[in-house]
Amino acid sequence: MKVMLINGSPHKNGCCFTALEEISGVLKNNGIESEWVWVGNKPVAGCIGCGSCKTTGKCIFGEDSLNEADEKFKECDGMILASPVHYASASGAITSFMDRFFYSCNKADVRLKPGASIISCRRGGASAAFDQLNKYFTICQMPIVASNYWNQIHGNTPEEVKQDLEGMQTMRILANNMAFLIKAIKAAKESGLDFPVEEEKVITNFIR
Repeated sequence: MKVMLINGSPHKNGCCFTALEEISGVLKNNGIESEWVWVGNKPVAGCIGCGSCKTTGKCIFGEDSLNEADEKFKECDGMILASPVHYASASGAITSFMDRFFYSCNKADVRLKPGASIISCRRGGASAAFDQLNKYFTICQMPIVASNYWNQIHGNTPEEVKQDLEGMQTMRILANNMAFLIKAIKAAKESGLDFPVEEEKVITNFIR
């Protein structure tokens, strides 16, 4: 079993990494591997809606790590996104990355795989960014994993983040809940319980 940890910060070993590292340790204690993906240190193209991925199965922009991450996630059982707060929103890099990831991915590869987002901020904007990232999961039928508070940590450096004892506890509880849900889904499949039969997508335009 494996969870993809996506670091959307331009700082590889910064605050987001510190939170994800705490999560990774708890997942390891639960017998679950971590698949790390770092987004944010290089330019990430935004989705241009060309539709090429619908025929090729891959995003037309192949110069960044999107297509590689898409392939890796097929072997993963869950996903946790981490982003710093930039102007009360998730980072531009992770936003562009996830726009393309969820638009181009095979929805069958993500359906009913648990997802969670975590937010790192110095002071404010965490709730808005948290809400933004969770929408990727809900549109693709991915159960959102909860903790005992909104998944946010506070601090301007990794050392300050570690002083946010409540935030770090939130990360650990999130990781344990993610591990439990992944194991529960695996046990359900092994017992013969199938996923619900999916209806064919209905699209209704408001202006006709």
